[in-house]
Amino acid sequence: MRKIVLLVSVLAVCLAFTGVTALAQKSEDIAKISSCKYCGMDREKFNYSRMLTTYSDGSEFGACSLHCAALDLALSLDKSPKSIQVADYNTKKLIDAEKASWVIGGKKPGVMTKVAKWAFEKPEDAMAFVKENEGKVATFDDAMRTTFEDMYSDIKMIRAKKAKMKEMHQEKKP
Repeated sequence: MRKIVLLVSVLAVCLAFTGVTALAQKSEDIAKISSCKYCGMDREKFNYSRMLTTYSDGSEFGACSLHCAALDLALSLDKSPKSIQVADYNTKKLIDAEKASWVIGGKKPGVMTKVAKWAFEKPEDAMAFVKENEGKVATFDDAMRTTFEDMYSDIKMIRAKKAKMKEMHQEKKP
């Protein structure tokens, strides 16, 4: 009985340290860049859609979504991206955006866009997501192309939402 208790205790400690390490690795980019510079959204809250672009000059840009990452890439034409990472929708772990399996569209509302774009490390996870939520499996290039095609309508939508929120906030004031 003591051996079982000891074994369970050792396993619990090992799992606790593993979990803390994994959590620290997942949120290191969020600790450095907590909010998106374009929209102000909390990257911890949107940890399932966040992105991190590292440029060849060593600078980094942390975004809440593909929409804001695309905006930064367009505004940073003088810099070359060294790596573009995106959170795996399920694990929240940053993965290579260009190697990810993307899902475009579906029933789940997107972040900063009308047409959702989600990234998955494993193709089978993307397929399972499509089975449950609809949409279509795509590449990073497809997701980026759709993002730029939707940019104007998404900006209009964001501005309308912000105006409505401002109006609601002003109505609450005495």
